[in-house]
Order: sequence, then C-alpha cells, then structure tokens
Amino acid sequence: MENSGDEYNASKIVVLEGVQGIRKRPAMYIGSTSTYGVVHLLFEALDNAIDEALAGYCKNITVHLYGTETGDICEVTDDGRGIPVDIMPKQNKSALEVIMTSLHSGGKFSQENYKTSGGLHGVGVTVINALSESLEVIVKRDGHIYRQTYERGLPTSQVEIIGDTDGRGTSIKFKPDPEIFKVPTFESSSIKDRMKYLGFLNRGIKLTFIDDRFGTHEEIVYYSEGGVTEFIADMNKGKNPITDILHVRKELEKNVVVEIALQYNDTYDERLASFVNNIQTPEGGTHVAGFHAALTRAIIGYASKSSKNSELKLNGDDAREGLTAIVNVLMPEPEFEGQTKEKLGSMQIKSYVDTTFYSFLSRYLEEHPGDARAIAEKVVSAAIARESARKAKELVRRKGVFEASILPGKLADCSDRNPAASEIFIVEGESAGGSSKQGRDKKFQAILPLRGKILNVEKATTDRIFQNQEIRNIVTALGTGIAENFNHENARYHKIIIMSDADVDGSHIQTLLLTFFYRYMKKLVETGYVYVVQPPLYKITKGKEIIYCYSDAELADKTNKLGGNFGLQRYKGLGEMNPEQLWETTMNPEHRILKKIMIKDAERTDRLFTVLMGLDVVERRRFLEEHASEVKFLDV
Repeated sequence: MENSGDEYNASKIVVLEGVQGIRKRPAMYIGSTSTYGVVHLLFEALDNAIDEALAGYCKNITVHLYGTETGDICEVTDDGRGIPVDIMPKQNKSALEVIMTSLHSGGKFSQENYKTSGGLHGVGVTVINALSESLEVIVKRDGHIYRQTYERGLPTSQVEIIGDTDGRGTSIKFKPDPEIFKVPTFESSSIKDRMKYLGFLNRGIKLTFIDDRFGTHEEIVYYSEGGVTEFIADMNKGKNPITDILHVRKELEKNVVVEIALQYNDTYDERLASFVNNIQTPEGGTHVAGFHAALTRAIIGYASKSSKNSELKLNGDDAREGLTAIVNVLMPEPEFEGQTKEKLGSMQIKSYVDTTFYSFLSRYLEEHPGDARAIAEKVVSAAIARESARKAKELVRRKGVFEASILPGKLADCSDRNPAASEIFIVEGESAGGSSKQGRDKKFQAILPLRGKILNVEKATTDRIFQNQEIRNIVTALGTGIAENFNHENARYHKIIIMSDADVDGSHIQTLLLTFFYRYMKKLVETGYVYVVQPPLYKITKGKEIIYCYSDAELADKTNKLGGNFGLQRYKGLGEMNPEQLWETTMNPEHRILKKIMIKDAERTDRLFTVLMGLDVVERRRFLEEHASEVKFLDV
C-alpha cells in the first residue's frame, strides 16, 4: 500500500535563487558562522582589494572598523580601478549590481583583467552582501562617484551618481547580519596579522588598519620595502639565526611567479608560511611539497658530501630543523581544496617550485661556503640528535616506559575505560595530588601528580626530553605515544586537565605543560582535549556559610553584599584545601571552571611560545615590557 505522504516529485524541489542559497547555508561559503566567519567576510573584501594591487592598479588599502549597539561595521577601501558600473545587456542591470548579487560573477574568470588573483571563485562580494544586514558600495571611476545600497543581499536603491571625482577605487561598507552571526563583531588580532603579512608580501603597498569601536582611535600602517626578506626577519625575532636570509624570486611562463625566502636558526623546529596569490595556505599543498622536495635534495646532497660520518643517514626532517621559510607563489587559476582556500591542489606548480628552488639553492650553497657549512653542520647535528633520540626511545620502550600496559606508579586511574567519558588531572605537587585522589570521582577521574616542574621543551634536545621522568609519565598515562609514534586517537582520556596553584609558580607549570603539549602533542590541543582548571582564589566564611571566589572582582562583589563580620582566606596552593573542598571547587563538573585551550592563530601561538620559553632573553624582556600593563594578577 502506497503512502501518499511519501510522494517525492518535482513539486518538492526547492530552488534557492541568488543570495538565498548563501543565507540558507552560509558555512559552505565562509566556513563558520562564528566570529571566524565574521572576519572571513572582511577578508573577502580585503582580498579583492589586494587583487587590484597585484594587477598593478592599487597602492592604498584601508580597513576601518566602527561599533554600534547591535554589532560592528566594516569599511574596506582601495584606490584601484573601481568596480564597473555600466549596464550588462543580457542582465539589463549594472555590472556593479550583478557582481554584488550573483554568484560566480566578476572579472577573474579571464586573465584579461587579472593575471593572478586570490578571489578566484567569483563569490566574495556576493557572500559579503548576502550575509550583511546592510551594505553600501561606493565606486569612483570615469570622473564620477557612484553609490548603491543593499539589505541582506537585495538592492534598496539603484546605482546613482552622488558626486564627481578625479580619483578611482571601491569602498564596501557592511554590517554583518545578527540573524546569521551570533556575535557579529570583528576580532582585530587576526585582521592585523593578515594585513601585516599582506604588507610584507606586497612591498610598496600601504595598508592601513583603523579601529574606532571602543571610544578610542587606533591606527596602524603596514608597509614594507624589503618584502619577504623583512617577513623572514620578523618571523625570526627571538631566535638566533645561523645564516643570512636566502631569497629567490623568479617569473616563469604562463604568468607564474615563484618567490621563496628562508633562514636557519639554532632552534629545533621548522616554521613555514605559505601563500598563493596572497592567500595564506595553512595546510600547505603542492607548492610546499615542491619546496620541501627541492630543499631536501639540495641540502642533503651538499651535507652528505661534507660530512665525515659516511654511515649517518640524513633525511628531510634533518634538513628542516631550525628552518624559517616563506613559500609565495602567484599563478592564474589556482585550484584550492575548498572555498576557504587552506590547501593548494594545483599539480603543475609543484614542479615549478621544485625546479626553481633547487637550481637556486644548489648554486647558493656552492657560492656561499660560510652559510653552506653552517647549514650542513645543523643538518648533521639534527641527524645525530635524531639517532640519539631513537636510541633513547628504544631504550625506554624496551624498559616498557611507553607501553600502555605499564602505567606510571603515581597514576591513580579511573575505572571507566571509555576515553570520551574519562578525564585526567595533571596536578602540581604531591600534596595536592593526594587530596585530589581522595576527593575525585574514581569512576571517571584519573589523577597524575607531578613532582616539581617539567622540562622546558623549547630549550631542550629531543633525547633529554625522552629521558625526563615526568614527561615520560605524562606520555605513558595518556597512551598516545610521542613524536612519530604519536596518535591522538589512542588518548585514554578526552579531557586532559592541568591543575596548578593560582600563583606565579602555578602559571609557570601551566606554561611548561602547554609548551610540551603544543610542541609534541599538538593534535590534542587542536581536537580540544586540553584544559586548564581554575581553582578558587579566596574562601569567605560567614557563620556556617562558605563562599568561594575565583577572581578579585567576584571577591569584591560578594564582600560588598555580605557587609562585615566575615572570615577571608586567600588560597596560595591547592594543598591548602582538604579533599572535600577540592572536589567542590575544582573537580566537581557541576561547579568547576574549566578553560579549554584553543589555537586561534598558529603563527602567533608559535611565536609566543618561542619568545616566552626560548633562549632569547632580550626579546623576552622586550615582550614583557610591552605587555606589562595588561597583567591583571601578579602574585608577589
């Protein structure tokens, strides 16, 4: 028997015209409707302005933020050619209106207008318009100033002439729609970072950031004459370089430009930033694969010839230790994996980059023996350290240190074997560890106490790290393995909670642990498994009533309401709390305050760890002096 309610025919098909499809599924176009998505709208407008600069028609770009009670407003202005405003006969509309309201429209589908561009898909301004509560576009060209307004993607006026001008350019002023975005505000740090690197990548182009949202006027100009070589110097702040900055820029056939800059320092990590048509590709892609292949081939070839240890086998990881590099390519019609352009998929560019960079680097190593020797020594040293680390790992593995079946003796494990339901507290001190073991819920809470502070992995070699007992205990307890054997899917707990005292030493322990997780178990942070618990700072007692306060502001509020005649205790350490208090304030999921550790910007995070935990004391002091006024709590 047929169910008439199950009919599926042409009448059930819904076609979303124009901007409706974007508003229905915004995440398809901007990745998210969080604050990340709000900033992505700004980046689409900024990328279009940069494309005008790439084409040689724009020298000045301004991003201006304004604040309102219902959300932020952004205005992006350039002095490029200006969006065309003449009528398109087939659509019987202004080209400006077609571009603002139609997906896959624009001048970037032909190389006649843009040899290379970041806004390739023709959806940028259309998406901005569709997801904005209101939008105003002003175009200067052909001696006139043109204006058109929109609401939620639909025009509310015709294209009109509002004045005359000798200038050129486009200004897009928009207010992200609160119906789409829960928090329609712009997070300025990511905008500044983007404009900063665009200033380096486009030398001679002036980018101005203005923020008038908070009752103050902030204005920053990003401008570079040195380009990517200045970019490398900026990335290497806080590090000790061992070579000059190497730089090559070559224009190839088919409007392809390959530009690479690099410098080695005495650290142990690689830092690489990659770009395609001024769009950052945090996941790399074929251009990065070509760079790595050429680097490995040229440097290992040179280092192998100069090394006295013929039995030592060098590999690509050795060649990249201590490397800071920028891979920047310009090319027509790049193929990105996804609209958000995080990874390049164009295959031909790999051979372009590989051939160009290998030829340059091979010649450079022959012509600059000082830098070549420094790199070779660095690579050989990395290989020796890798071999030492391998032997250290084999030793501890033979002893069963990293075997999941042999857990650390200090670990008080939970009974639940479901990782998603289990959590582990990494606790500062034996005393607090004892109290937390007594106060916990044994079913789902495990406790691993630490004795003292773990090793600062930012300054230590790999073999020292593997030999550190506290780090070995952490790795074994988590069950993930480490280095090339690391697998976050083997984590025995999906909540890894750092629990330390609310003082300077506690903050230092948090930083040491977070440095270790970020450098050696980064995927745990990226997947949201790592937390810091906030213990109370104060205990107020009035009669039989006990109140815990987690901040000075909360303390002031509670004491004002209580009046006088109360007792106040300032907690200096977790060990001062008995098991019941520790459970109630810091471990009970119903009352505790957990802070999830998240990575908003990998490059800024990496630099911060380097500055705060690395070897450059001068750079660290400069950073602390710059940010001293931002300290809200200092335990003296």
